[in-house]
Formats: sequence, C-alpha cells, structure tokens
Amino acid sequence: MGRDSTQCSAAGVARRVRDGERSPVDVVDDHLERIRERNERTNAFVTVAEESAREAAREAERAIDEGEPLGPLHGVPVAVKDIDDVAGIETTSGSLLLEDRVADADTAYVARLKAAGAIVVGKTNAPEFGVGTTTDNRVVGPTSTPFDLERTAGGSSGGAGAALADRLVPLAPGSDTGGSIRIPASACGVYGLKPTYGLVPNVDRPNAFASHTPFYHVGPMTRTVEDAALALSAMAGTHRDDPHSVPATDDYLAAVGRPIDDLRIAYSPDLGVYPLEPAVRETIDDAVDSLERAGATVEEVDPEFGHDREEILEAFYAMATVRWQATLDELEAAGYDPRGEDRDRLHDAFVETVVDATPPTVRKLTRADVVRSRLFDGLQDRFEEFDLIASATLATTPFPHGEAPTTIDGVDVSPRRGWVLTQPYNLTGHPAASVPAGFVDGLPVGLQLAGARFGDADVLAASAALERRRPWRDRYPA
Repeated sequence: MGRDSTQCSAAGVARRVRDGERSPVDVVDDHLERIRERNERTNAFVTVAEESAREAAREAERAIDEGEPLGPLHGVPVAVKDIDDVAGIETTSGSLLLEDRVADADTAYVARLKAAGAIVVGKTNAPEFGVGTTTDNRVVGPTSTPFDLERTAGGSSGGAGAALADRLVPLAPGSDTGGSIRIPASACGVYGLKPTYGLVPNVDRPNAFASHTPFYHVGPMTRTVEDAALALSAMAGTHRDDPHSVPATDDYLAAVGRPIDDLRIAYSPDLGVYPLEPAVRETIDDAVDSLERAGATVEEVDPEFGHDREEILEAFYAMATVRWQATLDELEAAGYDPRGEDRDRLHDAFVETVVDATPPTVRKLTRADVVRSRLFDGLQDRFEEFDLIASATLATTPFPHGEAPTTIDGVDVSPRRGWVLTQPYNLTGHPAASVPAGFVDGLPVGLQLAGARFGDADVLAASAALERRRPWRDRYPA
C-alpha cells in the first residue's frame, strides 16, 4: 500500500490494518488530506467530519492495541450520502431548509458499517432530497465526474460516485429509487450495486412502509467488486424496524471468486425500448463479449416488457410522486412550508419535479401497478431461462452540467430521465448493478447487470468476472 492508503481498495485497507502494516489513524489522515487537496475539483463532499473521524480512528487503533475482535471493515474510511443520517453530523439533504440540521442517530446501514469497523469521514453531495438524475443543489452546487470536470457525475448519489473515482474514499454507499446508485456509477466509472429490495434495511419513519413506492434501495458503491461484496455483507439482513427487510442468505464475498461457466446471460443492450448512442452500444457489446469469453453463455434477447419507455416512465412517475409528496408532508409536519413561504428556498428542479407535480389519482396509481406487474412478470419469465440480463446503464456518456440530452440517436427523449435504463428494476425490486464497461472519448460507460430476486451473488460473480477480464482500477484520473 505504501505511504498513501488512498490508492488502495477497502478490502486492501482492512487487510493491512489487521496485519499491522498501517494504522487506522494514518489511513484516515491519508484520506482527509486527499479530500482537502482534491474535493474542490469535483464537489463530492458536502461535509468533512475531521474531528469525529480522527476520534473514531484513535478508538480503532486502541482496539487493535488491546487485542479486541476486529470487524471486516476495521479502519476503512467511508462516506455517507447526505440524505442519510450519521449521529452528530449535518444531514442537509441538499436543501437550504435543512442546511443546519444535525442528526441525533445513525441510519440503519450506517450503524451496521460502523459496527463492522468502518469510519465515517464525511457526507457526499446529492440533489435536493435525493430527487434527480444529476447532482446539484443550492447548498453546495453541482458535482462533476472526475473524468471531465465540466460534466455531471450523475445522480442522485453523484457525490459518492465522484468521491470514489477521485480516490477520496474507498467506500461510499448510495441509495436508489430510480437509478441513483447505478447512474453515477456509470458516469464516474465505479461499481454500484442496487441489491434485491429489502436486503439492506431502511428504517423509514414516520411511514415505515414508504419505501415500496417505488422500491427504494440502499447499496454499496465502490471501486472494486470485492469491496462491494464486503460492504454488502456488513449492511445486509433483517431489521426489526423495517417491515420489508429480508434475510441475507448468500456468501457475497465467495461469489466474487466464483467461475461463471454456469451463468446464462440474456443480452438486451436497449432493454427493447430505449434508444442508445451507437458508441455506447459498441462499448457494452465489447464488455458482453468479455463475459462470454469468461465462460458465460450469452444470448441476445428482448425482455418483452409489454410497455414502451413512455409508459414505463409514466408508471414510475405516478408512484415516485407519491413518495415525493410524502416528503413535502413530512417537511410541513416539521414546521416548514415547502408549498408556500419556503418555496423560494428550494431548487428549481425540485419545485418543478415535486412541488408542482400533480398527485396521481387512485385510478392512475392502479394503472401504474398494472404496468409494474407486467414488468415484473416479463422479467420473471426471462429469469426462468436466464440468470442475468445485461444492458446499458445509460444511453449516453456524462454530459455537460445543465445540458441533459433531449435526443438520443435521433430519438426525442425526456431530459430528466429519458437517457437512463434503470427504472424497470426499481419498479420490480430485482438486484441490478452498473459495472465499468469501458470508455467513449475518455468518458466512462456502465454495463447494467440485473439478476433474479435474491440473485445478488450471481450479479456479483459476473461483475467480478468482467473486472478480471477488463480491469478498471488503474483507469481513474491521477
């Protein structure tokens, strides 16, 4: 690892800390120094928790000195998305309304990462209340992909993606309601896994059942597949306060080293309904060829969703709007007035997407559920024949800030979400990852790999096989 631990993976840091090659204090200092030197480039971090991180590092070192049992992430720096709570640290949710709010408790997955030995070094940027496919807000502004500082890091976990790609931290979990892990993973050339719905618990209050509309997931974002498996192992499993949580039944770390000769992959670059830029299609074609050379059986198929992309997006918005309107209700219950006096303090994109959105009728929600059911059935039918479905994650490469595409390969698309291929798996709850597939003109492209429900180990196995065939860890900006 040398002097600078920021060049190492999370698993590598944990191994060296356990072996006594590097102290947690030195590891945290390395990462805090790099954040100080480079965060201004991408605007990945909103808050840097130097004091509490150093205190946690000293405690981690004391545990080593006294021979206490060490967790699998002991001494590993982690960044937390700024819509999730870390006790004693600000959670702004990207909003001027909450810019001074300090959390009094850890959210569920943060508590599990801490219990595994991880050390929180700060909070990463997100759009206001996590709503958006790019990362920009009125608290700190936009976040850039390190591959081109004029271009978006994606969203809504854009700060996490940028922090990883610029080696500010080795582990930065994200959350995903419509692609918010996979979109920035693709835009920043990192690995992002949206697990099976419920695998990583989400303790939502006052509405414990809110996360099903649409399926809300928390999952790992990392620079290596091994790191994602390590983090998922720490984060996953049932939780008494999450009515949707499910048991973790697989050995995710073991899946990383598994051969993929027995895996059958259905390849649908556009999922049958989305336009793609030709250069993106060519890049993911090459990546899928590598999976075939690694031993998988690949067949090009159409998922046959039974709906076009406009119908899928309409169903997504119907259900997502319910969740977003609930956010406004919760703000009002806390004493804010987002629909009235506080409206001018909100980001224009949030006002347009959420505040001014027309709440769906019961009939519209019922129709959205029918679309969702057909998507689910279509995927389940494919997963009877295949273990995985491969596609592009995004239809295009990262674009300049504020210039979301309105056409893809000559086809008109919505600039808000028409260039992402991620929503179907939020509507159905299947696990899906974005894996670095290559580059177009120096900009990263992601391959989306989706699995059957509880097929997270298969997704990890195929992702790791692609990483071995086409390693990407040395392709990040210096």
